[in-house]
Amino acid sequence: MRKRLTLEGGYLDGQVLIAMPGMEDPRFARSVVYLCAHSAEGAMGLVINQPREDVDLPQLLVQLSIIDADDAIRLPASAERLSVMHGGPVEGDRGFVLHSADYFVGNATLPINQDVCMTATLDILRAIAAGRGPRRSLLALGYANWGPGQLDDELQHNGWLTCAGDAKLLFDAPVARRYDMALARLGVKLSSLSRHSGHA
Repeated sequence: MRKRLTLEGGYLDGQVLIAMPGMEDPRFARSVVYLCAHSAEGAMGLVINQPREDVDLPQLLVQLSIIDADDAIRLPASAERLSVMHGGPVEGDRGFVLHSADYFVGNATLPINQDVCMTATLDILRAIAAGRGPRRSLLALGYANWGPGQLDDELQHNGWLTCAGDAKLLFDAPVARRYDMALARLGVKLSSLSRHSGHA
């Protein structure tokens, strides 16, 4: 019977995946993925360190007809600071907002842990545009997913390291430093990691 590389509780919801240097899928090279859901049916997560260069929040709000182009310069400061990430290779036009737990909409918001929730409806973008959104947030377009047992297999073949995910890493850490900061939480330096997959 093979060992499952999951937490004692069974699953990795709210944890962060850190791509190993030998990651074979170039879409996930040096990526940090926040796991929103993990169960026997599979896993779903959002890449939190690959900014979208082609769109920012004001442009997106105009495209979605949430605001008029003339209103883009009058957005609250919190909305202007909201990062737009390339969340993963699946459904790249679909938006997901990771945010602090001070914002919650019944039947729309998924609590991931006591500090972080996810909402994937336009209502949260309208609230952010109006200055009524969560205190801290991150917007991802697209997501990453794994079928049943797939993520466990990738973990066993040293495709990923895992560490605790928290609001500080998600919302406060500079995007360009999130990979190194996640590794540092494990006491690991990039130079010490093998580029080749192996077995622990």
